[in-house]
Amino acid sequence: MNVDTGITSEVFTIKSETKLLDIFNEIINEKSQAVFDYIESLKLDIDTKIIVIGTYFTGVGIVKKLSEKYTNILLIDIYPHLEELLKTEIGGEFKNNIDFTSDLNLIYSGDVVIDTTGFGGINVEQSSKINVNTFIIEDPIAEENDRLLEEKNNIYDRLNAVTAENKAIIKTKGINTKTSGTMTLTIGVLTNVLNKCLEREGVLYSACEMGFFEEVIFKEQNIDKFMSLVDKPALKVSAINPFSCDELVKKEIDKINCDLNEA
Repeated sequence: MNVDTGITSEVFTIKSETKLLDIFNEIINEKSQAVFDYIESLKLDIDTKIIVIGTYFTGVGIVKKLSEKYTNILLIDIYPHLEELLKTEIGGEFKNNIDFTSDLNLIYSGDVVIDTTGFGGINVEQSSKINVNTFIIEDPIAEENDRLLEEKNNIYDRLNAVTAENKAIIKTKGINTKTSGTMTLTIGVLTNVLNKCLEREGVLYSACEMGFFEEVIFKEQNIDKFMSLVDKPALKVSAINPFSCDELVKKEIDKINCDLNEA
């Protein structure tokens, strides 16, 4: 447990051993392992052409997980600078059998296509041209608790437009967030932990190191800066009695579950 004294020797600052990067990777691994297990169940050849559309962050985790076995993987994203995420710790270890392109015309060239683009991503017209063995799409909705977001969600139209022998939906939920994105779920974990900390006797206040990282990634396009920001303790707590806030973080992460449901 990482503990310092606060303003006085009677108040302590507790810093989590868990970093923001750790939370991202726990959530990403939950998703990518579910996809890997589903692909494995199809008994496909290791050189099956697998295309993943969308890097941030589900996509980068899926390609890294699949690269542990499969040898012909292409990650497609309209933002060329996101290729840098492949060389980071986000989603696991990089292997050389992952290619990257920003050419959306190549989304039709695979045997397996995995669409992680969510809101505003691949549209129905583009989806209608996909003819593959297997098509998997990530549902950006988590708990069905926001009517406007549900009305915005068009993944079922995209799914129905695709021609594929096998179809499945990635569904991630568990902590009552509105959407299933890794960043959303991370904020959900930290928000819930902050509230749990305040319920404890002797806690003055708590804070997380979460910023609005989408600006760093997509506006500044500075992946090195982003990785520096997330390589820090996820949580700090001011309290008169030290305790392990990492246990609270783990309990929230353990509530998150990902399933692949055949469509």
